[in-house]
Amino acid sequence: MVESYKRFWHNITNFSGVANRSDYWWPIIINYILGGIIIAIIQLVVGHPIDSIYNVTDFHLNIISKIVAFIVWLGTWSLKVRRLHDTNRSGWWILISIIPLIGTIWFFILMVLPSKRSRWN
Repeated sequence: MVESYKRFWHNITNFSGVANRSDYWWPIIINYILGGIIIAIIQLVVGHPIDSIYNVTDFHLNIISKIVAFIVWLGTWSLKVRRLHDTNRSGWWILISIIPLIGTIWFFILMVLPSKRSRWN
């Protein structure tokens, strides 16, 4: 689990190579849990939703949260591409998610498929 999460951050901009199932799912699960906890704590401390801006401090907090969200999004995007490579598919398959409902379900299925011998190794 910890090694998978370390590899997630180490390969944040690596769009080549592969990521096996555990290297995909552990960072996804950990990021959702950590994100929820951090947002809840921040909202408790400031006393209002993180997107509401009432003063300069809220503005800075909002900007920092958007930067962090972008960095995590970039890492997740590269992780999804590497996971697709591990199932012997092109990273362009990530675009299947654009199709409402069916695309999301199909992409989930692609993420749970076992590893195959990959041309990206």
